[in-house]
Amino acid sequence: MIIPTEPIGSIPRPLELIGAFANIESDDPSLEPLYDEAIRDTIARFEATGSPVITDGEQRKYHNFGTYCVDGLSNIAPDGFQLPFVSHVRRWPRLTSGPFRYKRYADSFLEFAQRHAHVPVKQAVISPSALSLMYPAEGIADYSREQFIDDLLAEHEKEVRSCLSKGAHKVQIDFTEGRLAIKIDPSGNLLNSFIDLNNLALSRFSWEERQRIGVHTCPGADRDSTHSADVDYADLLPSLFELKAGNFYIALAGEKDRERVLKAIRQYMKPAQRIFVGVVAPIDPHIETPEEVRDRILEAARYIPLEQLGTTDDCGFSPFSDDISTSRDTAFAKIRARILGTSLAAEILDKK
Repeated sequence: MIIPTEPIGSIPRPLELIGAFANIESDDPSLEPLYDEAIRDTIARFEATGSPVITDGEQRKYHNFGTYCVDGLSNIAPDGFQLPFVSHVRRWPRLTSGPFRYKRYADSFLEFAQRHAHVPVKQAVISPSALSLMYPAEGIADYSREQFIDDLLAEHEKEVRSCLSKGAHKVQIDFTEGRLAIKIDPSGNLLNSFIDLNNLALSRFSWEERQRIGVHTCPGADRDSTHSADVDYADLLPSLFELKAGNFYIALAGEKDRERVLKAIRQYMKPAQRIFVGVVAPIDPHIETPEEVRDRILEAARYIPLEQLGTTDDCGFSPFSDDISTSRDTAFAKIRARILGTSLAAEILDKK
């Protein structure tokens, strides 16, 4: 028996690349050699961990995991939605006029990574619900929210289809705002609107295509801080598993009561869904041992059927490009522990 294991996405950027970001726009040609070297090094180190699936470490996602597709557009302003972490605040861009279009699509990142990789590559993309936060509450003259949503869904579909057609192992939709939605609106109305919007997007794909599409949820992970770890998973999971995706990547290693979360997963998951549980915590400076990872997997296997169980990291290691709270060495050491620990657990479970 093999337990599938996959990363989430981001790896801390080399310090030279981070330093260059401070003074250079993302599309400046002078960045190309730095991008290329960062990606080649990331892929080589990823493969050295023994990981059966890798990413490009999101090295080309200039500012962060979410706004890579709109950074540099002429019709956005920097003073949009506030993403409130415990220790700091990040800002989302605000759309100032229509129409809404992506400036770049994630399949371009995938193509470059595939040229250097020797194992399957997965690609993370941002959710429609996260990008919906760009539309201002006061509206935009001559560009209704309905028009915006139509354009947003079309752009998201184009991006995901391009990644699937180019051979992505999986396309992972980052949905970190799911848990945060409950904190912002405890009534659940905001979360439900996010679920409905994302399902409109997912419904554009066939059942077979959705088996290669997944959704990632976490409480945020930036500069060793979270934005919604105090929100009970029990308030999210019933709605989360209504999403029409085949795979779910759920941050778990950093939870105070993993067993309680696992019981909720067992209660609300559906038969056709693969559950990748987080077994290493990127914002915890402690590097997990393979044995610690093994034990977390054995715990999860008591609640999740083996044919539906997978392992992952809780979050990306550097969703925002300027985050240097975790080193590249630490990130790959944790990934290596996940790979070895998953193998140890599989050996034990295979004997039962």
